[in-house]
Amino acid sequence: MFLSVFDMFKIGIGPSSSHTMGPMVAAARFLSHLRGLSFSVAGVRASLHGSLAFTGVGHATDRAVILGLAGFTPDAYDADRAEKALAQIHESGEIEAEGLGRLHFLPKSDLIFDYGPPLPGHANGLRLMATDAQGDVIAQETYYSIGGGFVVSEAELGAAHPKPAEEIPFPFETAAQMLAMARASGKSIAQMKRANELAFMGPARLDDGLRRIWDVMNDCIDRGLTSEGTLPGGLNVRRRAKAIREALERERGLNLTAPHVINDWISTYAMAVNEENAAGGQVVTAPTNGAAGVVPATIRYWLAHVPGASEARVGEFLLTAAAIGGLVKHNASISGAECGCQAEVGSAAAMAAAGLAAVLGGTPEQVENAAEIALEHHLGMTCDPVKGLVQVPCIERNGLGAIKAISAASLALRGDGTHFMPLDNCIEAMRQTGADMSEKYKETALGGLAVNIPNC
Repeated sequence: MFLSVFDMFKIGIGPSSSHTMGPMVAAARFLSHLRGLSFSVAGVRASLHGSLAFTGVGHATDRAVILGLAGFTPDAYDADRAEKALAQIHESGEIEAEGLGRLHFLPKSDLIFDYGPPLPGHANGLRLMATDAQGDVIAQETYYSIGGGFVVSEAELGAAHPKPAEEIPFPFETAAQMLAMARASGKSIAQMKRANELAFMGPARLDDGLRRIWDVMNDCIDRGLTSEGTLPGGLNVRRRAKAIREALERERGLNLTAPHVINDWISTYAMAVNEENAAGGQVVTAPTNGAAGVVPATIRYWLAHVPGASEARVGEFLLTAAAIGGLVKHNASISGAECGCQAEVGSAAAMAAAGLAAVLGGTPEQVENAAEIALEHHLGMTCDPVKGLVQVPCIERNGLGAIKAISAASLALRGDGTHFMPLDNCIEAMRQTGADMSEKYKETALGGLAVNIPNC
């Protein structure tokens, strides 16, 4: 099993990796499929199923599908150009698709929210259809957005992993295998992960990519710390990161600040990211958009507040975190629609805890222990976004996830790496908990905080 660090950390747009980025990618893939057909296409349609239908409006899934059909992709998204394209599509009832010409598409009738049972393959399903001049369907593909921006077609669902394990020097599929290989090789988790990455790319490309990931994360924090206003979607949630940051800066040097205020800095870094995500800004999946604030907030805390921290080691942090994220995705899930928020913020906290433990000098055993502690104390967390928006409780939840990650790393470093509950067992417990969890608590906005909100 091999998932690249650039599979776990993808540059994209908010507010959701599974509900915004994934559907946009699926629609773009469908365009490529249509270009390979031997017959002409006159129009396109789409239907959203399961969680994509129930919380699609709040996650801008409808916009994402339309823009994907118009040729937009998350990694090269241009907000101004997208708004112009949407306005043109709504006005003309046509999509200008490169290589296919003008395709008939009426958003109100050709984009369907199907609130019936989800499609059999996954909770996040969408069907994309091509029609002829009479409006009859002549081609159709089903795609599943399986979390973290990953998309598979119906044919690909359950197929082999993207890169065969035998092609990499350290093909670990469990934490136990990872630790055994670390002991046998004398390498750290980051060094093994780096060696695996270098089986598919050169060192310059890898290092440039890691720097790019951190630059986008860091820029996202900075934008969130300096932006204010009300987030879109109708909840009238105000951005808070800027005001909290300004208050914290005023308190510096007054000798009146209690030690626990460091938690406010950590939370603010994470909230800055997730406020940007909620506003539809550029973020990095870590491993998802809904959990995008935990890893960058932990890195920013380390760089800004821990003596001896060096930006030169951010790549080591990211590689370690990606190794843990890959284990969680392979053996359980990083999707809120599959396993609730334990799979999103819980996985992110495990990744962040592992990365921090590594750059603080932890052994592979201590790194694994840090990841387990962080994940263990998110088990059972539901995904219950109010009004289907990635705002309440998601923004604050990232702050608390980062705090847990830092505490988990610190606690693990106080020991020698031996502990009672292995990470593998904790990941399996998360998978089982997610399988048993009611659909109400898995990104459908049908339970939990989503239905316990003020009436006015």
